[in-house]
Amino acid sequence: MPPVILYYAIPFFVLLLSLEAWFSYKEQKKLYETKDTFTSLGLGIGNVITGFFTKALIFGLFTYLYNHRLFTLDAGIWWYWVLLFFADDFSYYWFHRISHHVNYFWASHVVHHSSQHYNLAAALRQTWTGNATGAFLFWAWMPLVGFHPIWILFMQQISLIYQFWIHTETVHKLPVPVEFIFNTPAHHRVHHGSDLKYLDKNHAGILIIWDRLFGSFQPEEERPVYGLTKNIESYNPALIAFKTWGELFKKALNSGSIKNGLHYFLKPPGWSHDGSSKTTAQLRKEAKALLVEK
Repeated sequence: MPPVILYYAIPFFVLLLSLEAWFSYKEQKKLYETKDTFTSLGLGIGNVITGFFTKALIFGLFTYLYNHRLFTLDAGIWWYWVLLFFADDFSYYWFHRISHHVNYFWASHVVHHSSQHYNLAAALRQTWTGNATGAFLFWAWMPLVGFHPIWILFMQQISLIYQFWIHTETVHKLPVPVEFIFNTPAHHRVHHGSDLKYLDKNHAGILIIWDRLFGSFQPEEERPVYGLTKNIESYNPALIAFKTWGELFKKALNSGSIKNGLHYFLKPPGWSHDGSSKTTAQLRKEAKALLVEK
């Protein structure tokens, strides 16, 4: 198994979170709300517990794929680590982007967007079902081309540790070169916004260049409204972790056909067979039509 550096980082996460909460209280910023914070911590603990089991299975699968690899890459050469970094970040971008466009993956990822506050505690608000339902598939190509599973899982942890600090409103804009290349608090605040122009934007892990290259970049303008377009309105970690899955199955079963039922899992969030709810693309199309009419 790979070294679990993410677990060693947890005490530092808690320390930084506590400092930000103290700063928020001192400056009367109202960045934290007690129940919301404990919900985020509960979801984070649940993610760690489920990770003990799912990471072992993923490591086993990646090891199997690595044993059937097409190439052998030498981790003793410096450029191996450059390739590993870019391969992991590229994989994360597409995992993250597709998680916002396919309901099957959104049902797990929605947990991370369920807080109406944007703070370091929200960074710990992680899925309990993501690994078990196939998020790892976006990285499955890497052992096949010769990256060792140990270092794939290691780099994933590096990415998650990096992404912790960008969940804050206490850091504003950074120097232009940093903002252009890297994912920053400003870029990620946009990603957590429920405003129409911010929806499904800035899917970066560490590098924002993927969003710039693939047309999903949106700069921060006004302060986002955080949360979901329809918030879960609960502080129960278990309900938040599983509610969207339950809703998906219920809608699929009541959709009137197998085709419609499958679409509820394969179409974007908001899709409905009867038009009772709308996707981001549909909402943007309607908003654009209204502007044309005016």
